Amino acid sequence: MVSWDDYRTVLAVSLARSLGGAAEMLGVNQSTVFRRLGAMEERLGARLFERSRTGYSLTTAGEEMVKLAEKMADEIVDFERRLTGHDLRPQGELRVATNDTLVVHLLTPIFASFRKLYPGITLDVVVGNQALNLSKRDADVAIRATGDPPETLVGRKLAAIHWAIYGAKSLGLTELDPVDYRSHSWIGLGDNLSGLKPGRWMAQNVGEDRIGWKINTVLGLSEAVAEGAGVGLLPCFIAQTFPNLVPLSGIMGDFSSHIWLLTHPDLRNTARVRAFMDHVGAEIAKKRTSIEGNLAMAPLT
Repeated sequence: MVSWDDYRTVLAVSLARSLGGAAEMLGVNQSTVFRRLGAMEERLGARLFERSRTGYSLTTAGEEMVKLAEKMADEIVDFERRLTGHDLRPQGELRVATNDTLVVHLLTPIFASFRKLYPGITLDVVVGNQALNLSKRDADVAIRATGDPPETLVGRKLAAIHWAIYGAKSLGLTELDPVDYRSHSWIGLGDNLSGLKPGRWMAQNVGEDRIGWKINTVLGLSEAVAEGAGVGLLPCFIAQTFPNLVPLSGIMGDFSSHIWLLTHPDLRNTARVRAFMDHVGAEIAKKRTSIEGNLAMAPLT
């Protein structure tokens, strides 16, 4: 008989292509992975991997076993998710995915107040811009700035995020006319974020040759603009936290996105998920006016 641990071992080795990497994924020693793999191949009477200097590669038999292991893993996660959805107690671990900008400029006080209300719930906050798969329980809840949330998730739109051009007071500017865009040095988003609307706008209206500094995080972008190293496009709710920044344009109407609070349909009635989403939604609603910026500023497209 082949146990679930055997399937997990084969799946881990296939993903890591090494015994050491598989051991780290499984939380065991490398020697344990080696013994399990050897015993499994002997029991099955078939080699599951070819060993070479470049790592472990699957044989035909190994590929068949990995396909079954992936199917089993998906079914187990699906079962756990549905089982968690029946949990009626506001306690346990809650994994929240978001990005560094929202953590620093918005969410940390909200997380702190949530923990005071629900000390039985442990928050595991995953910070990054990469897309996590809530269907596979990479996270239970996601708080994202997006204009296009995945259709497979459920949740609510909490607030709009508006962008404008900002510069440090030390630059001596009060506004920036479009005809003068190329007369100034700009700070832009790095290649990983260049596909965002602000990045595309800068490429079209400013030009790569006028962008003297790129950085791959909005958090770092705001710090660089605040230092006076150049002008840049910033979310209004972030720029407003820097007393030495002044808006040089109206709200750039085409850039608006929204803060979304999302979860998987199977988890939305879980007590800890429901408590968290209700709390975050209520707290952000209190801050909505400041998050959305000065709407009296005339839109500039």
